[in-house]
Amino acid sequence: MNFSPALTLRSMRPVVQAVFRLLTGFLFACHGAASLFGVLGGAHGGGTVPALQWPGWWAAVIELVGGALVALGLLTRTAAVICSGSMAYAYFSVHQSNALFPIDNGGEPAVMFCWAFLLIACLGPGAYAVGTLLKGGRAPAADERAAPVPTS
Repeated sequence: MNFSPALTLRSMRPVVQAVFRLLTGFLFACHGAASLFGVLGGAHGGGTVPALQWPGWWAAVIELVGGALVALGLLTRTAAVICSGSMAYAYFSVHQSNALFPIDNGGEPAVMFCWAFLLIACLGPGAYAVGTLLKGGRAPAADERAAPVPTS
């Protein structure tokens, strides 16, 4: 029997993509819940963000709602773009003024969430998403999609 690691990894892609989307969205939603409701350690270690306060309360709403939508796979691309943008805004408005690099300014989570959501926006929800199931099926695997037509 011929074992091909590439074939095995390719066959795992839908599951890995779904787990990545689900965990990223769930963790982001936890940040929102912590800030809005004071659960899970509250807003940065205790308490809640005052209602309608700019930008903290709005960011927490985006985290909670956007994270939940991404985790479920509903309106995934739109929610992921908004979540990614909110993390880019957070990085450049809060962290970047403290130091140049994320390791120095405490902005690593913002950068990682920003790029993770951008990746999710580009890849889409994948096969195991509520939105895909509501459309009546599963998303085609990468090797099932039509190959781009070469131009000369």
